[in-house]
Amino acid sequence: MRIAARWVVVPLLAAPALSWAGSASTSLSVTATVSNNCTISTAALAFGAYDPIVTHASTALDGTGTVTIACTKGATTTIGLDTGTHAGNAVGTTRAMSDGAGSPSYLSYELYQNSSRTTVWSNSGGGLYTPAAAPSKAARSYTVYGRVPSGQDPPAGSFTDSVTATVNF
Repeated sequence: MRIAARWVVVPLLAAPALSWAGSASTSLSVTATVSNNCTISTAALAFGAYDPIVTHASTALDGTGTVTIACTKGATTTIGLDTGTHAGNAVGTTRAMSDGAGSPSYLSYELYQNSSRTTVWSNSGGGLYTPAAAPSKAARSYTVYGRVPSGQDPPAGSFTDSVTATVNF
């Protein structure tokens, strides 16, 4: 048995080592395209109770909501808010809420870009909000400042409107 084992080992040791005759190389091009992209979401602006008899006969009702965007790093954007579903019925503002009745009543209101409520937020021109370029893909939130002017005379009821928020990039 020992002799057979020797004959098996010897041929393995005598096998020639594999060798390459040469080599060639090139580079592999790897590419990807990153397009500008954004998402947008909102948190409702709920004004609460409007009291036309006492509290809001001479004092406006203020509230806030939020617009949140997430965009590709470095994207330059503008954020617009349209005039809402009932804009044609606003008095002294560009927006109105409706009570949804068969013969609806309206409660005028406005949306602003700043807490002092001096810059109206719209969906065109100077009314567009222009945030700084996106520092990263992280979501960024912006406050929407709302105001229901004092002195209105609505009937009792629930008033609503729907405003479309748009991010342009």
